[in-house]
Amino acid sequence: MRMRTKLLIVFCITASIVVAQAIGAYVTGSLALLTDTVHAATDSIGLLVALIAAFLMHRPTSSNRTWGFRRIEVIAAFFQATLLIGIGIYALVEGIRRLIEPPEVPGLELLIFGVLGLAANILGLVILSSSRHENFNMRAAFLEVLNDALGSVGVIVAAIVIATTGFMRADAIASLLIVALIVPRAYRLMTETLAVLMEFAPEGLDLDEVREHILQLKHVIDVHDLHASTVATGLPTITAHVVVADECFRDGHAQGILQEVRNCVLSHFEVSIEHSTFQIETLEFSQHEPSSQHHP
Repeated sequence: MRMRTKLLIVFCITASIVVAQAIGAYVTGSLALLTDTVHAATDSIGLLVALIAAFLMHRPTSSNRTWGFRRIEVIAAFFQATLLIGIGIYALVEGIRRLIEPPEVPGLELLIFGVLGLAANILGLVILSSSRHENFNMRAAFLEVLNDALGSVGVIVAAIVIATTGFMRADAIASLLIVALIVPRAYRLMTETLAVLMEFAPEGLDLDEVREHILQLKHVIDVHDLHASTVATGLPTITAHVVVADECFRDGHAQGILQEVRNCVLSHFEVSIEHSTFQIETLEFSQHEPSSQHHP
């Protein structure tokens, strides 16, 4: 099943359960169910964004969009993570308030809506599980549904406690536990996608180590303007100016050095970089370049 088809099916399932849970939150007055409902609503929005991103990221490149829409999946994942953190903050504040003044919540009705939500989430997880590692977009979508499933479990546990013991604070406690599940994962996803958007070096790639390794190649004098970033999932890139001895251009050895440098970044590091751009130049040429270009 294609990624877009999976996302469409899960979006429809999630959107349907949002309506059911919203009715349940209104009927029961449960904060845990309300938190889970808003979370599911965010899932729906996030999955819709992910679905749009899945269509856009496969559009062909052009002369003014050289990477096409590949990075849209990173933007979509960042958007989802931001929404989740916002929900977490709201639920945290409201949960603390309800711990102090717990409202009356009907346990049986809460249990019914919790079970409905969990059933829908499990179905969504089954559909997305095989594609969750393909890119940031699918990972974010899977994470959204997984967290919502865990939230539904919290709602069910709270409902059982309320129905059997009458302990109304179980609702607020369940809501806070849902927050504890949502926020750390959302924060990690946000930092990872932000690193891509800020064009930080790919995780696991030490540019100082890359520079030292290139400098060890025969005839290489210096390496400057060394930059690495990630365009999208599975697409790390690297660029650099490599200064070589003058005789390399006279005897035709420069071409061989270029191939050595490319092989170096392709196979010697934790992150294998297939898309590399290196400028081979003489020492005299490099000295006439603007000084700002020589850093890092």
